[in-house]
Amino acid sequence: MTSLKSKLKEDLTTAIKARDELRSATLRLTLSAVTKEEVSGASARELDDDEVQKVIAHEAKKRREAADAFAKGGRTAQAERELAEREVLAVYLPQPLTDDELESIVAEAVAEAKAGGAEGRSAMGAVMKIVTPRVDGRAEGGRVAGIVKRLLG
Repeated sequence: MTSLKSKLKEDLTTAIKARDELRSATLRLTLSAVTKEEVSGASARELDDDEVQKVIAHEAKKRREAADAFAKGGRTAQAERELAEREVLAVYLPQPLTDDELESIVAEAVAEAKAGGAEGRSAMGAVMKIVTPRVDGRAEGGRVAGIVKRLLG
């Protein structure tokens, strides 16, 4: 068992013993998503820590999107619950990049792409190919794309 998955299980046990409903429900759903990912595909396999982290990031993103939808619908209690669940998951994710750090990484990638012959808006794909592995899991794609467009435009 991967260390991140075992950490999730240990924390679930602790949350259940502490009768922490929010934390235990969130960790149960996350472990369920990990298991679902493990058995999907041609054959069952165990996910490594990076893959488990991607599942957790996906779950956190779903919580943020749900919170936005609930807030727009005037359902503040549900929105707060989704944000609280997202905070529980944030503990298991790498520290997100600040705007300055992200802009620096994107600026380097733009310079590399231009050195490779890419110009203007058409360089977006080339820059994203360079940036994505560098920021994987630490910045959302939409945020990265916005900065890339701004620096290329």
